[in-house]
Amino acid sequence: MPEKDLTLPDDIQDVVERALAEDIGDGDRNAALVDETLQASARVVVRENAILSGAPWFERSFKALDERVQIEWLSNDGERIRSNTTVCEIRGPVRALLTGERTALNFLQLLSGVATSTFEFVERVKGTNTQIIDTRKTLPGLRSAQRYAVRCGGGMNHRFGLFDAILIKENHIMAAGSIETAVSRARDSAAGQFVQVEIETLEELEQALEAGCDGVLLDNLASHVLARAVNMADAHRRRFRRDIVIEASGDINLRNVREIADTGVDRISIGGLTKHLRATDFSMRMHTD
Repeated sequence: MPEKDLTLPDDIQDVVERALAEDIGDGDRNAALVDETLQASARVVVRENAILSGAPWFERSFKALDERVQIEWLSNDGERIRSNTTVCEIRGPVRALLTGERTALNFLQLLSGVATSTFEFVERVKGTNTQIIDTRKTLPGLRSAQRYAVRCGGGMNHRFGLFDAILIKENHIMAAGSIETAVSRARDSAAGQFVQVEIETLEELEQALEAGCDGVLLDNLASHVLARAVNMADAHRRRFRRDIVIEASGDINLRNVREIADTGVDRISIGGLTKHLRATDFSMRMHTD
């Protein structure tokens, strides 16, 4: 497995500020009940086995409220954490801890949930050369954060958006008139960008390969058909001495992902990593000094 790329996105501060504004509005009426000079300590405990992700978002949620908040992490993003263990200890003004608690935990539980789900898929395909990758099916405004969480779980990222790679889908082919025309126009309009074609039949695969695409997305094909598609793409690779990325997608779950990986596909894209969310259970317990 390649080393995890835990490079942080550059929009963390903006995302955190929007989340805090959503929760606080024109003021935290609850925290106002507490003496503003009071200091407190807290610890965050995970209630189930998981992969940790979201520490930078968690930390900035408190720092945006009060720079005096100090956090000591006992585990790092991308690491496995065990149920009922402490992941971090916090100290600072009690008002900041109370106000930031929900927003901070929301980030931690969401991103750890994504990382944990990704890890489960990655474990199922261990021993193959297949990568588990995400899709654009993300929560609006949280794409960069969720992509980071996928990497924490050992997965890889697909294109970020509509601007950094081209995926020619059924509707694009219909509008262009053919796979060949769609690929040709993609080359003309976005020279140098990765061009991938979504196909649903072996006939379409042959057309995509002949059109000279960089990759194919095999959508909802049975495993025996996927194996034939891989053989066709491999033959094309040898014949023209050029690489073709073979990706499978559609109705993929923990029960069938290994079978699909064993067909020899290069990568498997799973929208459920970022849209079928199950948050990891964390709790924060506070005590005053």
